Amino acid sequence: MGATSIWHWAIVLLVVVLLFGRGKISEVMGDVAKGIKSFKSGMADDPVPEAKAADPQVIDNAPAPAATVTENDSSKAS
Repeated sequence: MGATSIWHWAIVLLVVVLLFGRGKISEVMGDVAKGIKSFKSGMADDPVPEAKAADPQVIDNAPAPAATVTENDSSKAS
């Protein structure tokens, strides 16, 4: 018959219920459902931000730090 027989799946289900118990399986499925709901609400609340052309950009006008030359640097240059 193969692994997809209804009796094989019934035995697997029975073993899972015996190992974990009905309460533990329902808790896990409840947690999965809460996770899916949270994911869906997070996707709905977070629209893709559009770039606005009217937003001014701040340019830092601070001078660049002065470069210092050491003896090791000057000997490599020559």
